[in-house]
Amino acid sequence: MCIAVFLWQSHPLYPFLLFLNRDEDHNRPTEALRWWEDGDTVGGRDLVGGGTWLGCTRHGRLAFLTNFREASSIPDAKSRGDLPLRYLQSRKSPAQFAEEILDETSLYNGFNLVVAHVLSKSMIYITNRPRHGDKLVTQVSPGIHVLSNANLDSPWPKCVRLREGFEQLLAESGGGEFPVKTMVEEMMTNTVKDEDTELPHVFTPETEYHLSSIFVDMQRETGRYGTRSISTISIKSHGEVCFYERHREEGDSWKEHTQQFVINQNESF
Repeated sequence: MCIAVFLWQSHPLYPFLLFLNRDEDHNRPTEALRWWEDGDTVGGRDLVGGGTWLGCTRHGRLAFLTNFREASSIPDAKSRGDLPLRYLQSRKSPAQFAEEILDETSLYNGFNLVVAHVLSKSMIYITNRPRHGDKLVTQVSPGIHVLSNANLDSPWPKCVRLREGFEQLLAESGGGEFPVKTMVEEMMTNTVKDEDTELPHVFTPETEYHLSSIFVDMQRETGRYGTRSISTISIKSHGEVCFYERHREEGDSWKEHTQQFVINQNESF
């Protein structure tokens, strides 16, 4: 389970700004934010499936993923973390990539995937669990969006809290630069939980209660589970990218990683 809030093509200084909490089992092997072997892709990595939940490239490609909350799963499903990786390492536009994977979405457990190309101002939302009557693929409109473990912009209470907190901090910035680390502290570490009447009914009430906060920390039969990393990606109008991650290490300590670069303007489809 994860949650993200992002601003897309609606700010004078930032074409894109993202805050994302990755929730995962504490014992699942994970690699912190770094440049990958190809020298073009930067992000964290799941060392079990080999994919990622969030990454971007020097050419302005970015992708992030959340799981869909559901009671059952396909035991032999393909790894969802492979989807962002495939897009980041492709030369396809977001729309072309979405078309490419449409026929195989049933091979994965429930997912939400956002793929974008900043230079072409194109962002696509893909899910294999669309609402009744909705499409699997949707062009993301400019503005603020929140994505958790239901469809994009679903009004779960934790999503509403995150959106409201984000909007307040945006207003306080007055159109200037954002204090990213301050915003992480004020938004992404929030442990407020929902009232019983507001909880979804997918898992047990106790589990749903612990999952209802923006920052998650709980004990399950399989071990400790919760927010393993908090990531932000800010992209300025001139192409400067700052990718920041606060990553939980063994022993419950937190370590910060930052990668900065300027987008290469030469990629075309």
